[in-house]
Amino acid sequence: MLDPIAGALERYMDLLAARQKLAASNLANADTPGYRTLDLDFQREFRSLAGAAAPRPVEVVGLPVKNDGNNVSVDREARLLAENALRFNLAVNLLRSNLRMVRSAIQGGRQT
Repeated sequence: MLDPIAGALERYMDLLAARQKLAASNLANADTPGYRTLDLDFQREFRSLAGAAAPRPVEVVGLPVKNDGNNVSVDREARLLAENALRFNLAVNLLRSNLRMVRSAIQGGRQT
């Protein structure tokens, strides 16, 4: 990676992508008996971005459980997907800005 900021943004985006997959999986299993909602401990994973280990999904506690043992909240997962998309778009824009600055520095400040 070109610089530490771009590397950190790339790892952040990888974390967001992992969370997006989990939320989509939770929604896909909303009617699966016994399925338990999974998510990332986002704060812990964010703090450990420097590590190369893949994020570890954890069961979400405190959600109401239906009669079939499933605890997926479609509203929660939809909100998570929307929030995650906003964060991802912000990270993409920051990365683009960072790359423009690097390109400008390489070109000696000339705009193309």
